[in-house]
Amino acid sequence: MSNSALPEHPAATNPAPPLLQAFSGRRPDRLPVWFMRQAGRSLPEYRALREGVGMLEACLRPDLAAEITLQPVRRHGVDAAIFFSDIVVPLRLAGVEVEIVPGVGPVVGTPVRSSADVDRLVAHEPGDHGPVAEGVRLTTQELGSTPLIGFAGAPFTLAAYLVEGRPSRDHLAARGLMHADPETWRRLMEWVADLTGTFLRSQVLAGARAAQLFDSWAGSLSEEDYTAHAAPFSARALGHVRELGVPVVHFGTGTSELLVPMRDAGADVVGVDHRLPLDEASRRLGGRTPVQGNIDPALLTAPWPVLEEHVRRVVERGTHAPAHVLNLGHGVPPTTDPGVLTRIVELAHQL
Repeated sequence: MSNSALPEHPAATNPAPPLLQAFSGRRPDRLPVWFMRQAGRSLPEYRALREGVGMLEACLRPDLAAEITLQPVRRHGVDAAIFFSDIVVPLRLAGVEVEIVPGVGPVVGTPVRSSADVDRLVAHEPGDHGPVAEGVRLTTQELGSTPLIGFAGAPFTLAAYLVEGRPSRDHLAARGLMHADPETWRRLMEWVADLTGTFLRSQVLAGARAAQLFDSWAGSLSEEDYTAHAAPFSARALGHVRELGVPVVHFGTGTSELLVPMRDAGADVVGVDHRLPLDEASRRLGGRTPVQGNIDPALLTAPWPVLEEHVRRVVERGTHAPAHVLNLGHGVPPTTDPGVLTRIVELAHQL
């Protein structure tokens, strides 16, 4: 699609809210804050809405996905909404047998372990993104000036689920395939990159004003393996939204040694998990990249004075970067008291 055929995007016409200013490298008057997994199990209104409804069904019902996305914005006053979805939704839309098993996570019906398995997999078409796009449209109609962030899983993490068949601690099967059969790995990753990239693109075209690529399992890779066997495919996925002119965040867990190649894969902002202080993260990034993060989720259960001191320290360290969006170093744990998140938002806006 040529640039002339693209719809005029809200980010290009409205005054930029604090989040988008920070994502572009400017420091807004108010420190922007949102939380990964802010929509979900920590909210009683979410649990009531989800009763009797499966996770993937909730993601693919536009009215339900929109309402779940909006709940934390209403409750906490955060500076962004993150579209309620799951990284395996594009797999489901493509007809891949995948379920989210409570207490386990994504489980793939037939793991992909051979060249023949990849042949069968890549025959799947992306499927209909209509329900996702409609969910985004319903959400943005209610958000007003608060930006919506589109959501997708990075190719390595999706490929790891496909090869392992379920969550894994070390991803030995995926890493083994990567080296034992590089050509099969390349074909798998190209297919996954295009699948997740078009999924992200559909959200931006429907009204998301920023995009975030999650690489949950990239931390299992060495820098050499990530650079050679994962980063090019993250770049390919992000290429699907690059021409749309929205800022892109790249986030992974356990990726302190991968921040530069993650940035260089096509990100405007790098998300940093709780393992690395933001001043050191900014130093590694050359002091020229906005950062997002990185409150330790474990401290959400600490006494408020302990948590407040930690948040203030995170914010102070974030001043070493060109701009900073306050977030967690990973997602909101399901046992979190929602009132604590609201209190963090109030503190951030005072700071």
